[in-house]
Amino acid sequence: MEVCYQLPVLPLDRPVPKHVLSRRGAISFSSSSSLFGAPDPRQLSQRRGAISYDSSDQTALYIRMLARLSCGSSPADSGTEKRVHRLLSFQRYLHSSRLLRGIPQQIPLHILDEDYSGQARCMLEKVGSWNFDIFLFDKLTNGNSLITLTLHLLNQYGLVDLFQLDMVKLWRFLVLVQEDYHNDNPYHNSVHAADVTQAMYCYLQEPMLSKSLTSYDILLGLLAAATHDLDHPGVNQPFLIKTDHYLATLYRNTSVLENHHWKSAVGLLRETGLFSHLPPEDSMNMERELGSLILATDISRQNDYLSRFRTHLDQESLCLSNASHRHFVLQMALKCADICNPCRPWELSKQWSEKVTEEFFEQGDIEKKHNLQVSPLCDRETNTVGNIQIGFMTYVAEPLFGEWARFSDTRLSQTMLGHMGLNKASWGGLQPEQTVISEETEPSAGGSRSKVIPQGSRES
Repeated sequence: MEVCYQLPVLPLDRPVPKHVLSRRGAISFSSSSSLFGAPDPRQLSQRRGAISYDSSDQTALYIRMLARLSCGSSPADSGTEKRVHRLLSFQRYLHSSRLLRGIPQQIPLHILDEDYSGQARCMLEKVGSWNFDIFLFDKLTNGNSLITLTLHLLNQYGLVDLFQLDMVKLWRFLVLVQEDYHNDNPYHNSVHAADVTQAMYCYLQEPMLSKSLTSYDILLGLLAAATHDLDHPGVNQPFLIKTDHYLATLYRNTSVLENHHWKSAVGLLRETGLFSHLPPEDSMNMERELGSLILATDISRQNDYLSRFRTHLDQESLCLSNASHRHFVLQMALKCADICNPCRPWELSKQWSEKVTEEFFEQGDIEKKHNLQVSPLCDRETNTVGNIQIGFMTYVAEPLFGEWARFSDTRLSQTMLGHMGLNKASWGGLQPEQTVISEETEPSAGGSRSKVIPQGSRES
């Protein structure tokens, strides 16, 4: 079968077809494809959530070890039809499916760039605004905000041309990144990743960074923001540890989620071959530094990073001509972007607060169902959105953004602090009888929930 692999078509009026993007289970590819080898079916493994490739496939030598649970497709789904759907471009697939169903194609399909005209394009022209409404943007792109935003920013910085990135590989990488976020998570989903990426862009534009960072730094920062919560299961680290989850065992109960996000990102980079044209040493360094940025988002290490940042500022010892110092500032920028929700305008901040709290509560519901000790902040009967957010702002967000304002004393920093003060007061006004949670609890935006009890669970 002759296969033409085209740049996928992603019209803004329809979501990415899940059955086209599905990467669960073992999938083989036609030998006539110019991008993929043809593995012997006997060599295909049935590893959970992974794709097995023949060793000769240079674009996918790395197989992501621990992807999310398989959805349990039937044997009939893994035959010729699945392979054809996988290889057909979006436009050819949609056209053929219309023909099979006897539905005429009434609306011509356009590539993504042509669909930027309209409200989505208008929003991208103001992508550096702190009032950027990522929820509206996600609706305008029909759930493809992470792909659209990240590709736009990479192009805006000229990084695609500068690093000679293959557009087909880049597109495939971004599609798989977005698909690997669990959009049934109220908070840790692709919209959150897009929001963090937009915030990271705002920080990269700040004078202290824009005049010092290299193109390499910017590329790393944007990729880290887009992938920093990749394949998040919807529960926090203590939950994974107390249920003996395989991820906790794999990473020895240390930065469990962040290590998994990093390894998942590396897996997609190698699978798509996005940096395969670079010298091996350069691509390996990029993978390591990407991991260093993602690992910095571990909220349990917040005080370590904040103390180091404060010391640098007190001693005025940050030298942004030093590569290691620039990298440290990128770590702090990503940390700020990851938890910047309290610093957004009230209309946006309130939505994020409700979403992250719902993840906490759903985790608590699961813990109750399975007779596990309910984690701090996760009991919907004893906590409210307001008291959780006030505690989070007091003990986590305010110290971090206060030091960031010392480092980058700009209008944006003052705007963020101003919004946080108003938001804290607003939550206080809505919670007149609530007691603010104590500092000993875990006011972390990094915890969440899962719809099913993960593998290896046990009672606590």
